[in-house]
Amino acid sequence: MTPLDELRAAVDAAAADLRNGGAPKSAKATLEQPKQAGFGDYSTNAAMLLAPALGQPPRQIAEKLGERLTDRLGEAVEKVEVAGPGFLNLFLADPWYVAAARAIAKAGDGWGRATPERPLRVNVEFVSANPTGPATAASARHAAYGDALARLLEFTGHQPSREYYFNDAGEQVRKLGASVRARARHEPVPEDGYQGEYVAELAAQIPGAAEGDPLELGRRAGALVMEGIRTTLHAFRVDFDTYFLENSLHQGDPSPIDVALAELRERGHLYESEGALWLRTTTFGDDKDRVLIKADGNSTYFAADVAYHDDKLKRGFEKLINVLGADHHGYVGRVKASIAALGGDPDSFEVPILQMVHIVEGGEKAKMSKRKGDFVTLDEVIADIGVDATRWFMISRSHETTIDLDMDLARRQNAENPVFYVQYAHARAASILREVGEESGPHGDDLELHPAERELVRRLLDFPRDVLEAAERRQPHRIAGYALELAQRFTSFYGHCRVKDAEPPELKAFRIGLVLSTKRTLAAARGLLGVCAPETM
Repeated sequence: MTPLDELRAAVDAAAADLRNGGAPKSAKATLEQPKQAGFGDYSTNAAMLLAPALGQPPRQIAEKLGERLTDRLGEAVEKVEVAGPGFLNLFLADPWYVAAARAIAKAGDGWGRATPERPLRVNVEFVSANPTGPATAASARHAAYGDALARLLEFTGHQPSREYYFNDAGEQVRKLGASVRARARHEPVPEDGYQGEYVAELAAQIPGAAEGDPLELGRRAGALVMEGIRTTLHAFRVDFDTYFLENSLHQGDPSPIDVALAELRERGHLYESEGALWLRTTTFGDDKDRVLIKADGNSTYFAADVAYHDDKLKRGFEKLINVLGADHHGYVGRVKASIAALGGDPDSFEVPILQMVHIVEGGEKAKMSKRKGDFVTLDEVIADIGVDATRWFMISRSHETTIDLDMDLARRQNAENPVFYVQYAHARAASILREVGEESGPHGDDLELHPAERELVRRLLDFPRDVLEAAERRQPHRIAGYALELAQRFTSFYGHCRVKDAEPPELKAFRIGLVLSTKRTLAAARGLLGVCAPETM
């Protein structure tokens, strides 16, 4: 248990004392840091939750709860105050903070890690851009988000597997091949083809491209693009456990698509209409039924999706997370319905929807169209601002909001740039420890702490909770926010509290321990984001 877990347990135990077995247990009480100064270190709504069961005014219950809690916490609490409609504000004493800091230091590099009651095997599929062009800035957001989410899941005790689905089948492959052939012949690219200069580079790499069959050319060009995407993502610190090729779903006798269709037919969920084969997805909550085999005998994209997700579940994954773009809202219901139709749990399927990315240069947004050839590649962004800044800015905002990546800000090497600010805080902590050493030695419990020390301890204590919430809510941006706030608290601490010359020795030892815990926690947070934590800057 963390110090905050123990404090929460004390609140729950005090509430149980008041219930005395006669009142049913209420909802779980909160324990939060008040937003306004002067309202204590932590506040709980436990008394208000007890009021209906005990039949007494919340403020009256809060008074009794405060007495019970004071008895339980002893010298760890300075005072408790009742506020508002019945909140109980806790003012914790320095010995509690000293003990909390000791617990954080003792946890070492394991601080913030979690062990779930039931670890899950989780398939995290992300990026999955068509192999019709190089990785773009939009792909960077998907890559940074998906990788950070997988890191969070692993940090909290689950077993994530990163997967990239290459759409190497279908009409877009033929269009790419036709575009390559046209460029090899020095002819205009077809109107529905791909215009980028990278198409000419592909044509130059494929012998005989001027005479090739468009579909075969598309596959060969797609293979080259896929290799380029792998190389780019590796440079972006994103590597996948599995690269799944859509074309494999059409191979074999029977193919995976055939197998899935046979199972759906056996379960009675298929029917024919207008010469096509349909899946009755409306039975499972979809807004309309979906075609699997068209009247011309060709399978739809959805048929491949059905077989693909069936394959994931058969590989033993208990949770499927697909990171998709803003134009995929309608995709969720039909895939959930197909999983249910095959006898799976539709709730095992999750889709975080990521909004758009705009590259802003000098106040102007860059155009982003792969088909027209007007786009910014991930390689270009990395070459300009580096991997750390690119990953940070792609993750630091909620995936539900649009990102305007200000390249001018990302290039700055000063405190205005949040990634620089956080990295500098880590480097500052490392510098202090090089000077004073990491061995803090014993420190007493009767220290008198500066408010900046208390604030730093409180933010360090938040890390396990923030990590767990970021993982459960699929919100890696919370970790970026946490790292920035921790860096700010550490800067305040460093400005107010001397370390090397601190007296008495017990206080110096305590502060060295705080610096070391801050350095470790900043490194852990940045590791979850896939951003480096430099020792010097």
